[in-house]
Amino acid sequence: MKNLFFLSTICFLVLSCGESTTSNTMQVTGTVKGLKKGTLYLQHVPDSVLTTVDSLQVDGDGSFNFKTELESPEIFYLYLKKKDANDINDRITFFAEPGTITINTTWNAFDKNPKIEGSETQKKLEEYQKTMSRFNMKNLEILQMVTQAGANLDSVQLDSLQALSDKNLKRSYAYALNYALNNKNSYIAPYIALNDVADANVIYLDSVYKALSPEIAASKYGRLLKKHLEKVKK
Repeated sequence: MKNLFFLSTICFLVLSCGESTTSNTMQVTGTVKGLKKGTLYLQHVPDSVLTTVDSLQVDGDGSFNFKTELESPEIFYLYLKKKDANDINDRITFFAEPGTITINTTWNAFDKNPKIEGSETQKKLEEYQKTMSRFNMKNLEILQMVTQAGANLDSVQLDSLQALSDKNLKRSYAYALNYALNNKNSYIAPYIALNDVADANVIYLDSVYKALSPEIAASKYGRLLKKHLEKVKK
């Protein structure tokens, strides 16, 4: 009887350790509405190669649950490999943070308008992307004007459209840098500097890095921004 009690205690401790969480634990949960068969992958880029952290086979139920430890908040991906006649698979990008992140979407519009909750940096990312999409749309409009007019445009008109494109690009860079500076206490700041404006004037990038709080500067993207600055300053 004593042996049975001892074994039960050991089993309980093992299970408790297996389910333990830390301050760096992230749990990603949610539902892919309408998904019957497929494989979900939790992925990120630890260095320069896309790596799968965990995967889950879906068979009749679109709910999922992943748990992993984070070095610091960073971009993760929820990738869906569908078992259907469509060769196109889908990937949702989100800013991973410790805690519980909920992602709800549908199988036929997986990466279009997912609802992501539980990450403060994700909210910053969505706010930033909403404005940046306007600059991208403007650039597409200019490109369409050039494509539609084609050979009918003279050199003056082409120069004018090029000037519009350059102005739009400068405005997008200014917005990105200002957003990073205005969110110096968020992990979004070094991410934007590295991901969207890494080729900006080193003076501006240096201003972003120097404005970061110690916690953000010590994060993954903070350290990478520091390395990038050291490289371009040589």
